[in-house]
Amino acid sequence: MIKVASYNMHKGVGADRRCSPERIVDVLREIDADIIALQEADRRFGTRERVIPLHLLEEQSDWKPVAVGRRTGSMGWHGNAILVRKSAEVMECDAIHLPALEPRGAVTADIRLSGSTIRVVGMHLDLSGLWRRRQAAAILAHLAHLAHRNTPSPTVLMGDLNEWTAAAGCLRDFGRDFRFAATGPSFHARRPIGRLDRIMASTDLTIVDCGVHASPAARKASDHLPIWAILEPAR
Repeated sequence: MIKVASYNMHKGVGADRRCSPERIVDVLREIDADIIALQEADRRFGTRERVIPLHLLEEQSDWKPVAVGRRTGSMGWHGNAILVRKSAEVMECDAIHLPALEPRGAVTADIRLSGSTIRVVGMHLDLSGLWRRRQAAAILAHLAHLAHRNTPSPTVLMGDLNEWTAAAGCLRDFGRDFRFAATGPSFHARRPIGRLDRIMASTDLTIVDCGVHASPAARKASDHLPIWAILEPAR
């Protein structure tokens, strides 16, 4: 079994409007997932510097970032980053360029962990429904290219989809090939009503358990709550 999680960390800015990467790492330790997709992991302007210093991950966590960043000081691509156990092997990783009016992107990595390989996509989609569907099409096309070029792998998609309407728009597009984990609402952290954050698994994976991590620390650390799922190969 592999535990995955997705977290829009809001650049480390919490309910008290204070930026605290240490608080984000505390929440991640509470979740204790094997693979984590982060959104808003880098600052948006200037050099787009990573919010969580590398030494903080090295000294106070069991994770390392996947090298998807295209800038020296960034952890991710347009704020999308993937953390994996330090014991995991990153077989391949890449940034996915998405059509957008505002800077948006997705990242992908093939991760080998405990003898199994899983393909992971982290994403943060547009506020516009039209652009979200175009972005979903680009992600699905990229996955199809990877499956054609390499051996197909069990795949999990995670991130902030910004989709409020159930079973419509980009959710319907992804739903043709992926199953959704019934994690529940994750936004806004202090009073969650929106299921903006999603975890989706390919049909060769079984979603054993899933949920929203709503600890007191998580309610303070960001405007989104983290979501998680436990996956195993389908039988």
